[in-house]
Amino acid sequence: MTGDFVLPLFGEFKRGFIAFRTRAPAEDRSLLDHPSFQPALTLILLMELAFAAWVFLVWRSHTNETAMAAGLHATHFLVDWAAMMVAMMFPTAAAMILAFYKAEALHHRDAAFGSTWLFVTAYFLMWAVAGIAAYVGMRVAESAVVHSALSPVTVVQFGGAILLVAGLYQFSPPKEICLSQCRTPIDETTWHHDKAGSFRMGLLHGIYCLGCNWLLFVALFPLGMTIGAMAVITVIILAEKTLPWPTFASYSAGVLLVLYGALLIASPQLTMH
Repeated sequence: MTGDFVLPLFGEFKRGFIAFRTRAPAEDRSLLDHPSFQPALTLILLMELAFAAWVFLVWRSHTNETAMAAGLHATHFLVDWAAMMVAMMFPTAAAMILAFYKAEALHHRDAAFGSTWLFVTAYFLMWAVAGIAAYVGMRVAESAVVHSALSPVTVVQFGGAILLVAGLYQFSPPKEICLSQCRTPIDETTWHHDKAGSFRMGLLHGIYCLGCNWLLFVALFPLGMTIGAMAVITVIILAEKTLPWPTFASYSAGVLLVLYGALLIASPQLTMH
């Protein structure tokens, strides 16, 4: 499935680069326009953007508390959120993005590279909109805590309840449906159509991806928005999207979240300092 498509990309890159280097000067063209190189270039750009985002997040965690955990100004929150989405979602969505390129190249090879990045832009836009909703939700929760004067124990238990609900969602039909739309082969998804626009397909894929993972990102808030927690959630999402047994990956994560959430509800003092 996914591996059968991603691994041959590097062979295509090698053959395309050799062909490019051996062309006569009159037939020379830019490396960017070479069709055999474009899928590999897409993968490289996705990984470089993700790496830069991880570096930014690690730097933020060492220099100052992230805006998502500290509840700072909306602009700072959304910058951190955007970096988190690039860091976590670009690597996990890479297989589908490359599958989209391959499908586009079958019909519009010259425009496949641009169409793919239009698809990525729309996909990222959906997660950016989700960041606005996350900020509003965080502010509402903070206001409720302040005005109701909840005790630290109750706050921890509330976080445990969020983790428990996130874990239970892993077993739900909506999760299964959305996950089926986030895995290759791309022809088995309902949002991909040869005549549909790249931007529209990117938005639809983003909606399904959001439906698949939104509670995993909500779970990051009670987990403290740490780099370690982000890495764990990234691994879970990657496993669900790329391993040949997605149900096992989803259910395993669900069990761990439910157990940890129940532990926080029953014994909140274990995480209190």
